[in-house]
Amino acid sequence: MSQAPPRAGGLGEHTLARAALAYLAEPGDPVLGALLGIYEPAEVLAAIKADMLPGTGPGCGGSPASRKALERALGRWRVRLPALPSDEDIAGACREGIRLVGPGDPEWPSRLDRLGQARPYALWLRGNADLGFSCQRSVSVVGSRAATGYGTHVAGELAADLGERGWVIVSGGAYGIDAAAHRGALAAEAITIAVLACGVDYPYPAGHAELFSAIAAQGLIVSEWPPGRRPARMRFLIRNRTIAAMTSGTVIVEAGERSGALNTARHAADLGQPLMAVPGPVTSAQSAGCHRIIREWNASCVTRAADIIELLSPLNAPDALAPGGGLEPASSPVSGPPGPDSLPSRDDLDPNSARVLDALPTRGGAGTSTIAVDAGVDLDTVLRCLGRLAGYGFIERGDSGWRLRKRG
Repeated sequence: MSQAPPRAGGLGEHTLARAALAYLAEPGDPVLGALLGIYEPAEVLAAIKADMLPGTGPGCGGSPASRKALERALGRWRVRLPALPSDEDIAGACREGIRLVGPGDPEWPSRLDRLGQARPYALWLRGNADLGFSCQRSVSVVGSRAATGYGTHVAGELAADLGERGWVIVSGGAYGIDAAAHRGALAAEAITIAVLACGVDYPYPAGHAELFSAIAAQGLIVSEWPPGRRPARMRFLIRNRTIAAMTSGTVIVEAGERSGALNTARHAADLGQPLMAVPGPVTSAQSAGCHRIIREWNASCVTRAADIIELLSPLNAPDALAPGGGLEPASSPVSGPPGPDSLPSRDDLDPNSARVLDALPTRGGAGTSTIAVDAGVDLDTVLRCLGRLAGYGFIERGDSGWRLRKRG
């Protein structure tokens, strides 16, 4: 679907309409998802404002029951109409590092399209990384908020090791395992993404305000909810489908029988993507959920970063990415990071990424600040480009900083 000409704040009509719908409806609303599968976002928005139902269509108005569902949904959405910001105010919210992306935008992660009618209407982003490129080589690491010392240690080590190998770590920003995963990635100077159940400008939990600032500086804060929206219990469960869908696979480090992390695991399993779990002591209730999904959901048992990379690399080899951004089965299994013969050509890189790649030393490594100076680009740009180059397999993290991936 092509974007309409830019309007307020340079945002396209469809993106603005999707953002407005996110103010009116909760993410994952099945009725709105069905409508957006048939009508353009601006058409749906106009119908809500006019207190009219869109015309009938497959899955929407074909029966009295579905018609009543539409009427109830319309009532829910119209309650929020008085507080709906104007297009100018929606665009104005995209200030101070906040931006808005929707399906079809260059930065939109194509993996989210696997959610079908449950796909996010739009995403608000705060941070320096490129979301679309970051998600191409990413893994979600989640688990219990009431984590043990064992769990936080394992989560931090796994995230750091994966980050050093060029993988992006995605989690939910919560206490416990989520925080340990984010901090492990930050320690490795890797990109990490926190997917929140509230606005990107609303630090929740409040005790993680500094952590979120660090994540935004090195990666991204992402949310389906507009800026200023507060968290609610059901929003965490709704948010979990996005964490699962936007990554190559999901790792549950530590989780009790009723942990919300199992909800994320269920979404990953339903999507048919790799689901992994870290085993814990058989006497620990905090590992009972991990043992259950290994036993009953066919989750793979993993104990180190190499196990995770082995399971995910066939899905992330460059030749496994379809031209349209979707995934096709790799022609042959790939063990470990993609080899030099399968890397895309330097001619395929955008000018800034090519400059950043040229700035890396032929021997040893270099830090992000040094690379920015040598490449002649700002730090925000170099961070985005490094994530992009790592996702394509050109570079990797080493003990001395970013370095070229060895060939041959």
